[in-house]
Amino acid sequence: MKAHILWVDDEIDLLKPYMLFLEEKDYRVTPLCSGADALDALQAELPDLVLLDEQMPGLTGLDTLREIKRQWPSLPVVMVTKSEEEHVMEDALGGKISDYLVKPVSTGQLLLTVKRLTEGRQLRQEHSMADYQRHFRELAMQIDSGLDAEGWCEMMRQLVRWDLELAGLDDSGVHEIFLAQRRDANRLFCRHMERYYRRWLDGSEEKPLMSHTLLRERLFPLLKEERPVFLIVIDNFRYDQWKAVQPMLEQYMRVERDEVYYALLPTTTQFARNAMFAGLLPAEIERKYPQYWVNEDEEGHKNQFESELLGENLRRHGIGIKHSYSKVLNAQFGMKLVERVPELMQNRLNVVVYNFIDMLSHARTDSNIVRELAADEPGYRSVTQSWMEHSPLLALIKALAERDVTVMLTTDHGSVRVERPVRVKGDRDVSVNLRYKQGRLLDYRADDVYEEKNPENIFLPRRHVTGGYIFCRENDFFAYPNNYNQYVQYYTGTFQHGGLSMEEVLVPVAVLRPKN
Repeated sequence: MKAHILWVDDEIDLLKPYMLFLEEKDYRVTPLCSGADALDALQAELPDLVLLDEQMPGLTGLDTLREIKRQWPSLPVVMVTKSEEEHVMEDALGGKISDYLVKPVSTGQLLLTVKRLTEGRQLRQEHSMADYQRHFRELAMQIDSGLDAEGWCEMMRQLVRWDLELAGLDDSGVHEIFLAQRRDANRLFCRHMERYYRRWLDGSEEKPLMSHTLLRERLFPLLKEERPVFLIVIDNFRYDQWKAVQPMLEQYMRVERDEVYYALLPTTTQFARNAMFAGLLPAEIERKYPQYWVNEDEEGHKNQFESELLGENLRRHGIGIKHSYSKVLNAQFGMKLVERVPELMQNRLNVVVYNFIDMLSHARTDSNIVRELAADEPGYRSVTQSWMEHSPLLALIKALAERDVTVMLTTDHGSVRVERPVRVKGDRDVSVNLRYKQGRLLDYRADDVYEEKNPENIFLPRRHVTGGYIFCRENDFFAYPNNYNQYVQYYTGTFQHGGLSMEEVLVPVAVLRPKN
């Protein structure tokens, strides 16, 4: 189908050679001589592009532009002007116009602009598909090559890059090929974790950067600098969500370091985040600080002692600094925290935890509206972007960008969109998480899970003498035989965490500094 161009100019007859040129290039051009005529025409049919003269009698080009953007904000508009005046440049930078052309317009410049704005998306899609097809075999060879721990981090970065690039493609076939390749990667990653996870924790194999070593290896060196450090922890923040919002944050701060680290199992706040703040493995926390460890069968929040665990971690490493800890559960408190930035600048370390993403994950399970908004990974990222754009976190980043600070941004674990139910039986004492279970009387097929019958092997607290842990792999989730079909229907397609997958385990940590 020919791309349709609406060309609006009070001297439209003088532009006939240009219109003939575009028609020869297989474009359909509708000429109009006033802004009012253009608005009437747009009501009847939306074109692919509007070429708009800046200086017209009556309704000026800028007036027409404002009305077009009010009614059709996504419609591309190119301003045609006699000079590169400052206000036209400002409109271009502000996103009100897609581009501008200076009279006299050359046919080459006109064609490039029109082609970019009418065919750009299709050309980008074709390029992305061709690029992925060229790299498909290379990715497959890497996945099958027996990657080490750091190799899997790099593979996560590559897969997220392709996920973001291919997500908007109209070609569902290419996307299905990518999803199959990602499933293969997840399967082999789980196999790698099951082989090496115990060795990493007991020291018999060199371990990657993990939850319990994150602050010691990445945060504490930053505290040696003569500037305040803000540690921002976004609960349940996947690596693809980080890459989706990164451009937004980079408007205000530059990303100096962008890494992937390994979250501990189970990939939940109780275990992974407590380990991160304590700088210890869960069983070590229970043994060393029993007053700060709450088991699943005990009353009370499982992460209510994060500030105390952080304080103990700092003391063990001889870091005697003034620090603060804040947990943001709503926008009102988040904005009050932004107002306190001048006060927080007196501390060497300020820790801020944001719980929105975790609340979004649970809301998506319970709310049909949120299910529709975040129906899949692209939708989940989109909701995250919308939240970030209007969040107190972005307001905090803007405030910190004006000061001499260092920001370390990270998370405790990610989540995975579950699809395949795995049957499990257990008594009333079995933990309720859909991605891992611990308890005495667990009944399951061993091939379906990653099991650790002796929790001490992976430094987890033991609740019962005979109780172990089982974890779902990839995108599985546990389902009980009772009301099985209803249970499966309710949870299939939801985002869960606690188990073993690339999306839950391989999570972001970044260091940001002000641009100035």
